[in-house]
Amino acid sequence: MTSTVPNAVEHADEQQPPITMFGPDFPYAYDDFLAHPAGLGQIPATEHGTEVAVIGGGLSGIVAAYELMKMGLKPVVYEADQIGGRLRTVGFEGCDESLTAEMGAMRFPPSSTALQHYIDMVGLETRPFPNPLAETTPSTVVDLKGESHYAETVADLPQVYRDVAEAWNKCLEEGADFSDMNRAMRERDVPRIREIWAKLVEKLDNQTFYGFLCDSEAFKSFRHREIFGQVGFGTGGWDTDFPNSILEILRVVYTEADDHHRGIVGGSQQLPLRLWEREPEKIVHWPYGTSLKTLHADGEPRPAVTRLHRTAGNRITVTDANGDIRTYQAAIFTAQSWMLLSKIACDDSLFPIDHWTAIERTHYMESSKLFVPVDRPFWLDKDEQTGRDVMSMTLTDRMTRGTYLLDDGPDKPAVICLSYTWCDDSLKWLPLSASERMEVMLKSLGEIYPNVDIRKHIIGNPVTVSWENEPYFMGAFKANLPGHYRYQRRLFTHFMQDRLAEDKRGIFLAGDDISWTAGWAEGAIQTALNAVWGVMHHFGGETDPTNPGPGDVYDEIAPVELPED
Repeated sequence: MTSTVPNAVEHADEQQPPITMFGPDFPYAYDDFLAHPAGLGQIPATEHGTEVAVIGGGLSGIVAAYELMKMGLKPVVYEADQIGGRLRTVGFEGCDESLTAEMGAMRFPPSSTALQHYIDMVGLETRPFPNPLAETTPSTVVDLKGESHYAETVADLPQVYRDVAEAWNKCLEEGADFSDMNRAMRERDVPRIREIWAKLVEKLDNQTFYGFLCDSEAFKSFRHREIFGQVGFGTGGWDTDFPNSILEILRVVYTEADDHHRGIVGGSQQLPLRLWEREPEKIVHWPYGTSLKTLHADGEPRPAVTRLHRTAGNRITVTDANGDIRTYQAAIFTAQSWMLLSKIACDDSLFPIDHWTAIERTHYMESSKLFVPVDRPFWLDKDEQTGRDVMSMTLTDRMTRGTYLLDDGPDKPAVICLSYTWCDDSLKWLPLSASERMEVMLKSLGEIYPNVDIRKHIIGNPVTVSWENEPYFMGAFKANLPGHYRYQRRLFTHFMQDRLAEDKRGIFLAGDDISWTAGWAEGAIQTALNAVWGVMHHFGGETDPTNPGPGDVYDEIAPVELPED
């Protein structure tokens, strides 16, 4: 059991095919595409060495640049802050370098198979992440309305939690054909996936997550809906998602994106940093030993982009913060899409008006975290009276909401994520400094654990982030509101540029907010690979017939198209 309120179906047959992020909107096997010995495609030799701008050095941008380099193109990466984007790992001043905090992405599901391809490629290790009631989490405390419940398994919680779990199971089964879709996803049965999803998109595009619950007879109890919102499934409470489209939530549960999470040992930012320095064994045009780092002056990306505009011949002209102006035949934009509305001066001619509308309507979730370093994993000490852990992974309706305990062994320094919150809960922290946040958090946790002196174990200053206040992000990740499906479809399918007017081609959108699974590194990679295919096609290249790319099979698996009128 991996969650306080478990996912809809417990699978007795462990030999079933594993779930991957294979759809449902675009059921393309990106993991097979990456693993194929023929590679991702090739471009004409006449185009070798041609520069392509890659704007944004997060995971999506670095993956796109890495794969373009392997094809013989010369990616020119622009990055306003630091390589990694929301894969941001930081240390604690004055503490051992082994102590790190994941300010952005920190837990990754096994269904992220394209992500795993790159994790394995660069030699990183993963280990189970201590989510609520995960098998490797020693204990979990659920604290609601001033009443705490200690649990090592879901069976230790009061009956009402099991009732809520059962209500969620029934709600998904009755309202979203969960078992049928689960089977189709495991078997990669594209026709069946598309059949089920087409009906659900038409039926549910205008529905909120909360409305979906309310429409279910299983969730007729307000108390059950309230508990579900505060405790949720997989990673904890989901009430901050209640106003969002239920389609966003179904994508998570269908692909098991919220199950069996693993963290990257040493920090997730290592992945883009290692790709930046990696010298591919198979590379076209460039000499052996070439890396993204060696293709850039001083081994660093170019600075922030300040202007994007079109010039003669449908070229993309980029102005950076140093005032340098360069013109490219093609560019990939992977930064948060709102940057196109604020930080970067853009020509309207960059995109069709419908795409501008989709960018403007993008809805971002706020998110904040605060971490502190501690002398040891003291939470594993046993209470003399109860025999329980003195502190546990904690879900609560207090200000902290989610508290995670992260250790690297019983006698080593450790880290506590005192609070991880989203949306309105995140905005409550925004005016407070890191130290002010910590004081409020320690007070809240002190009410749950009155006999535990957390403060005496803290060995360094807190580190914190509010992604909505980060100037090059202005939010943590995209989450569609009801009615936004059409907008997301425009953004995701932008890489298919034969369908665009000639004067709107050449710049490609990528990043997790362009994907159907925003907030997940897998979506960043999938859209990067779409953009790579788009650039390859733009330069007259093609994939090997034995390994068709996402654009080659597009007409067979294109996302559902809802009517506009």
